[in-house]
Amino acid sequence: MDQVVKLASKAAVVIFSKSSCSMCHAIKRLFYGQGVSPIIHELDEEPRGREMEWALKRLGCNPSVPAVFIGGKFVGSADTVLTLQLSGELKKQLIEAGALWL
Repeated sequence: MDQVVKLASKAAVVIFSKSSCSMCHAIKRLFYGQGVSPIIHELDEEPRGREMEWALKRLGCNPSVPAVFIGGKFVGSADTVLTLQLSGELKKQLIEAGALWL
């Protein structure tokens, strides 16, 4: 759990993902499309990926990926991120975290 929290606080936007996950790919494209360069941790390529996946589940991320952190805080998985995008709140959070400039 500590490793996930530590990694999540290293950048304005951090996404825990799996390289074979289509929803993870869609969420990454959403951020890239807005001009945000998130730090991506592909759990299926990380030596301790399985442990990190369990930690994400304990944080309440179900399914465990994609797990999005903005400003070091757990935002949620794909459904939450898409809801924030549709409401306009995602952009506000990205600006507040310093991931996006106007």
